[in-house]
Amino acid sequence: MAGSGRLTTHVLDTMHGTPARGMRIELHYVHGDHTHHIADSYTNADGRVDQPLLEGEQFQMGEFEIRFHVGQFFERLDVGVENPFLNVVPIRFTISEDKHYHVPLLVSPFAYSTYRGS
Repeated sequence: MAGSGRLTTHVLDTMHGTPARGMRIELHYVHGDHTHHIADSYTNADGRVDQPLLEGEQFQMGEFEIRFHVGQFFERLDVGVENPFLNVVPIRFTISEDKHYHVPLLVSPFAYSTYRGS
C-alpha cells in the first residue's frame, strides 16, 4: 500500500503580485551526474499544478529537480525585458521521508526564492 507522501509546488509572480498561470514545470529524478525526466506540467490559474507532481506509488525517496521555465513565462507576458536574466530555474532537493513535500517558487524576471513549504 502506498504511503501518504506527495510532492506539490506553487509559483507566484512577484513582479505582478499574482499566481504564475501557465508556467511550464519539469520534474526530474537525479541519478548521480544525470537526470531522468519524470513529468511535464503547467500551472493553473492559482499558480499550482492540478495534481501532485508525485504521489502514491510514484512517490519515492531520492534527489529530485524541478525546472521552472520562468523566461518563457515572462516572455509570454511581454513584460518589456529584452534579454531575460532568468531562463530556467532548477530547484534540486532531497525527499527523505514519506511526507508531503511542497516546493514553492516566488519569481520575477530578475530574482527568485524558494523554501520547503507545507
